[in-house]
Amino acid sequence: MCREGIVLGHKISKSSIEVDRAKVDLIAKLPHPTTVKCVRSFLGHAGFYGRFIQDFSKIARPMTHLLEKETPFIFSTECIDAFNTLKKKLTEAPILVVPDWNLPFELMCDASDYAIGAVIGQRKSK
Repeated sequence: MCREGIVLGHKISKSSIEVDRAKVDLIAKLPHPTTVKCVRSFLGHAGFYGRFIQDFSKIARPMTHLLEKETPFIFSTECIDAFNTLKKKLTEAPILVVPDWNLPFELMCDASDYAIGAVIGQRKSK
């Protein structure tokens, strides 16, 4: 019987879900985007693992701004920083574990002028 495997781009086991390292390594090697199409492609690939990155939308905001109509394509230092931060956070992505139904859950929410996010979690000792 298989104890763990790659399913739809995620490494799944009995007790956890984590990113597929092979896919993350490919994303980490990408050069910064030079066109709107490249930005859209990168955000699509990185966004697939967005649940593993805290404040994903907030970090990606400078690049998502480039996708808006009538916005000139200028991949600024702010965009480069966002791009590099997302790649770094992808390579350090946490492992999501199965909930312990005997422990309490915590709901954490955050919002800004352009993003909203929420996460439900539990505090577990190692």
